[in-house]
Amino acid sequence: MNNNKFLEVKSLKRTFGSGDTKQEVLKGIDFSVAKGEFCVLLGPSGSGKSTLLNILGGIDSADGGEIIINGDKLADLNEKALTNYRRKHLGYVFQMYNLIPNLNVKENIETGAYLSDKPLDIDELLKTLGLFEHRYKLPNQLSGGQQQRVSIGRAIVKNPDILLCDEPTGALDYTTSKEILQLIEQVNQKYGNTVIMVTHNEAIRYMADHVVKLRDGVIRHDDINTSKIKASELEW
Repeated sequence: MNNNKFLEVKSLKRTFGSGDTKQEVLKGIDFSVAKGEFCVLLGPSGSGKSTLLNILGGIDSADGGEIIINGDKLADLNEKALTNYRRKHLGYVFQMYNLIPNLNVKENIETGAYLSDKPLDIDELLKTLGLFEHRYKLPNQLSGGQQQRVSIGRAIVKNPDILLCDEPTGALDYTTSKEILQLIEQVNQKYGNTVIMVTHNEAIRYMADHVVKLRDGVIRHDDINTSKIKASELEW
């Protein structure tokens, strides 16, 4: 595992509301992630993990602190540069699949490829995703797990440096969840993308290289997992 600090988060703070309704969601978060690492942000609902992920992805902004990715401070980028950064370097997988209903599987994935200077080969990716034989189906002809595979394909086809996953198995049953986790594991190993996954599922920590545990807006544990197991061996 490469130990360089590819992603650094320093003293990150985020507050919502003001006066009596003021709520500190992130209270000074510090951690770093190495390139190619599979990092899990673990914590109960309300711990601040999704807010943290949204700030990392440029969807939300912090009130204090900084994020440095590969030496670049996100705060130093203007709006155009930040948009360009998100397009070229970040991939997103959400709990809800957000597919375009009138485009087939291959076309949905192609919408991600258009954002990249160096997209992956779509047919090869479709085979990795187990979707090649479904490539001409529309989203409403697919199961939930297959739709989530398409959304992973759309995120990964642009070959992003960082793949951000927000509860990607949250809407799926146990068996399908394990299949999706195995797929994300495979993508991480095959393409070397840095994966940051938000989850409240404690079991998922065991397949990660790095586990950051949040509660009430602070980091309670920041651990490197020395005895990780395969996604296929997880049980919960």
